[in-house]
Amino acid sequence: MVGILGKKLGMTQIYLEDGKVCPVTVVEAGPCCVVQVKTRESDGYEAVKLGFIEVKEKKVTKPQRGIFKRAGVKPYRLLREFPMSGLRVGDMVTVERFVKGDKISVSGISKGKGFQGVMKRHHFAGGPGSHGSMFNRAPGSIGASSFPSRVWKNQGMPGHMGSGKVTVKNLEIADVKNDQNIILIKGAIPGAIGSVVEIKKED
Repeated sequence: MVGILGKKLGMTQIYLEDGKVCPVTVVEAGPCCVVQVKTRESDGYEAVKLGFIEVKEKKVTKPQRGIFKRAGVKPYRLLREFPMSGLRVGDMVTVERFVKGDKISVSGISKGKGFQGVMKRHHFAGGPGSHGSMFNRAPGSIGASSFPSRVWKNQGMPGHMGSGKVTVKNLEIADVKNDQNIILIKGAIPGAIGSVVEIKKED
């Protein structure tokens, strides 16, 4: 598996070879530095820890400072593990590992929607909107009275919506600009503009 961290820059559109217009998401991916290598002998599994977005040393926690000092690399704001192998501490992972046409999955924190009702959050139909029904957008009944005398688990109710980890699979890379560290991904990906996303390519 090949993975990299990136920052969502926004969306645009490009022309495909057949002349059709395709919406794409622009992601500034990497370069990511290998900060730590985990092996099956010492950790029980194989993975690498990638660092993204360089920061000043005073902006990282004391335990993280120890990780960077032991690796002999600059401090990074974000650290994420990817189940990759064949890399050493100090190696740089760039967009050159991806090519046009690759199938990828993208994970990110979705846009926060705040506190929402059942119609927006769970797609409830709602009640009549006229003739004084007084029902409109209300959730309605949430369970019987005598049995089960409680609310069923996973009952759809109003509450906090969005701002959670979302993964979209089977996305396709429309183009890769190695000189600019840019990946163009067909369609939309989770997260707001400026948010960090994880891009994974399954071999």
